[in-house]
Formats: sequence, structure tokens, C-alpha cells
Amino acid sequence: MIYLDNAATTPVRPEVLHAIWPVLSGTFGNASSHHEVGDAARNVLEDARKRTAALLGCRPAELMFTSGGTEADNAALKGIALGRRRREPVRDRILISAIEHPAVVESADFLARMHGFAIDVVPVDRHGTVDAEAFAGLLGERTAVASVMYANNEVGTVQDVAALAAVAHEAEVPFHSDAVQAAGSLPLNVKDLGVDALSLAGHKLGAPKGNGVLYLKARTPFEPLVHGGGQQRGRRSGTEDVAGALAFATALELADAERREQAGLLAQRRDRFVAAVLTAVPGAELTGHPSSRLPSSASFCFPRVAGETTLLELERRGIVCSSGSACAAGSTEPSAVLSAMGYPADVALTAVRFSLGAGTTELELETTARAVGEVMRTFMPS
Repeated sequence: MIYLDNAATTPVRPEVLHAIWPVLSGTFGNASSHHEVGDAARNVLEDARKRTAALLGCRPAELMFTSGGTEADNAALKGIALGRRRREPVRDRILISAIEHPAVVESADFLARMHGFAIDVVPVDRHGTVDAEAFAGLLGERTAVASVMYANNEVGTVQDVAALAAVAHEAEVPFHSDAVQAAGSLPLNVKDLGVDALSLAGHKLGAPKGNGVLYLKARTPFEPLVHGGGQQRGRRSGTEDVAGALAFATALELADAERREQAGLLAQRRDRFVAAVLTAVPGAELTGHPSSRLPSSASFCFPRVAGETTLLELERRGIVCSSGSACAAGSTEPSAVLSAMGYPADVALTAVRFSLGAGTTELELETTARAVGEVMRTFMPS
């Protein structure tokens, strides 16, 4: 099998499994318990917190371990919006981009339906780049929180998060970024990015599914989503997943150590793959920004061939990829991301995403490009 759906999830790294096995098999205590067994678990948990904080350039107390990127996005948007409005009732608007992950979009929708917030949506251009001027124009004294993803999960476009965060801060608006896809490929130092909140997920980095992190800058207004025993400084109650926290920290360290070299190699392979596909399929279009994009991402719209048809035919040939976000798998609707970028529905429905991983080889990409050409020659109307 040729696996080119790493944007959906990555294989668990052996180093991560090796690191967490002692916790799963021996350090079984509750990190909130005040005895020797609990202390052992708490030491592992706090070590993972410190290691993660060192990589993100923040204080350990500013990190909240979550069940993944979706929870981190929910906590950031809902928690900051509600916390800010509690302090300043006039803050009743939320600003998001037109290409956010469903976790952000649905959180904003919940706040609008259940709490009376208004949603402002900043548009993007044909490449999926946020309109910075429109972003600045939509910020105001009523904006409670702004959220723009670092890198798009469908088309790979990378945003200038630092510049957008600076503009938000001029308007005294906290800025959140979903960095789930960016992790492992782009710098994550929160001070350099200037963000007030940052969401990450372990399974995009080689950790098991079910763990993630929300960075929340100190003194940022925040209302917890989960109430109970007051764990994680009262911001997320519940017994902590010690093994999950260790898995995340280990995977992030490995990804960060390899990032610069790996990103360059992936970008070179991706560019050759893109050129091969565009040569093999006349009329195919690369979606997303041509250069400001994730090194692992190559997404296309193909002429008049449904994306699901392409996926099925490629899988018959042993190649696994996707038609866009895994969170929208099985949907018969065109991609909201591509629609926001100006693609007609019939074109958006032809989308296919190939996402490379550290183990993706040149031969696999050459084989895939040839297979794409074969599929298109078979199914494209003459």
C-alpha cells in the first residue's frame, strides 16, 4: 500500500510506543492522588508538560492537555469568547476565516445559536490566503476572539499568522490559531507567532489518536468547557491521560528535531510529484497557494471526474489518499474550503488530496502520478 493520507493521521512512531509502554504497563496511578503511586504518574505528566512547553516557547502552566485538536479548538473559541464577554459584555462577536476547520466553524455556530454571539467571516482569495485588509476591517471593540488557522488541512495554504496576530492585538482582540496541520512542518514558537492560543493534535505527529494540546497565554480570559475536580488549573477537569501527554511530548520532540531537514526533502518530492501529475493530466489544477503551502501537501481538482471515483480507482491500485478533510469524509457536498476559494461546486467535487509523510518515497510518488494519469484517461470524457 502507498499511504498518502498523512494529513488525516500518521502511523504511530515506534519511539513513542517505546516511551509510553512503561506508563501503560506500570505507572498506572491517578496523577491527582497524593500518594506514591499518584506522585509517580504526576511526575510523568509534569515532565511531559515541561518538555512540550520548551518546544513551544511558553511556560508549562500555559499548556492544557486535551483529547485532540477538535477539543483544543472548541476550548479556545468557546472558552475565550465566553471568558472575554464575562469581563466585557460588549464583546459579542467572533471573527474566523472562511476556510477554518469544522471544529472552529461549529464552535462559532454553537456560540451564535446558544449564546447570542455574531460571527464575522473574513474571505480568502483563490489560493486560500486570508485577506489581511478585510481581517483588520472586521476587528472591532465588540470582537471577543479571532481565529485563523496556521495551515489549511485541505489545500495546505500557510497563513502569515504572526502578522494577523499583531493586527488583532492592535484591536485588543485575543488571537487563536489551529496549528494541527502545521505541527511537524512549520515553526511553533508561540512568542514568535504572537498567538494567545494554539491548538495541536498528537496523531498528526506520530502519537496515538486521542491526545492534543491547547496553549493558552497567561491571563487570557477563559471559561472552562469541562467542570469537575479542577485538574489542569481548573481549565479542564477530569483525570489526566498521563500516557497521552507523554506520547504527545515525545512525538513533538521527534518532529521538531527532524523538521527542517524533513520539510525540505518533502517539499522537493512534493514539487516533483505536482509537476508529474500536472503533466499526466491536462487541465488538472493545483489548489492552494503555489509556494506558501505545507511541504507535505499536494491537492488537485481534476477535469470532470468526481473525486470519489478517483479515490476508489487509486485504492484499487493500492494507493490511499482522500478527497479533502477526513472530518468531512462521505459528504456529498462540495468542500466548503474550495467553495470559499471561489471554485464552482462541480469543480470542487473533483478534489483529491495527497499528503506525504516522512516515509513517502520518490518511487511511490512516481507510481502514484502514473496511476492518476491512467485513471483520468479512463474516466475523463473525450
